[in-house]
Amino acid sequence: MAKDAQLKELLAPVVESMGFTFWGLEFMPNGKRSMLRVFIDKPDGITVDHCAEVSRQISAVLDVEDPITQEYTLEVSSPGMDRPLFTLEQFKQYANHIIELRLRMPFD
Repeated sequence: MAKDAQLKELLAPVVESMGFTFWGLEFMPNGKRSMLRVFIDKPDGITVDHCAEVSRQISAVLDVEDPITQEYTLEVSSPGMDRPLFTLEQFKQYANHIIELRLRMPFD
């Protein structure tokens, strides 16, 4: 199982049990500068306090389960106006909206 999928399986239930939508995550391994960014959402918006609350819960789970062996920084954030889309359902939700698309590899 890919690291992103493993982390999603571990963290999504934690976020959702707290009443937030698990929007997605980005894990960027890079030695001591590794970054785990978790995006949360809620219909009435996300505050800094929400991010801090979720960060504490996620940190506790990550400390116990230890899925990331190297040092990393955890960041919990709202997806914001320029929100990344992670799932087909999210893409469908934004059908007929103007989006900016970035590809990992060149295409045509």
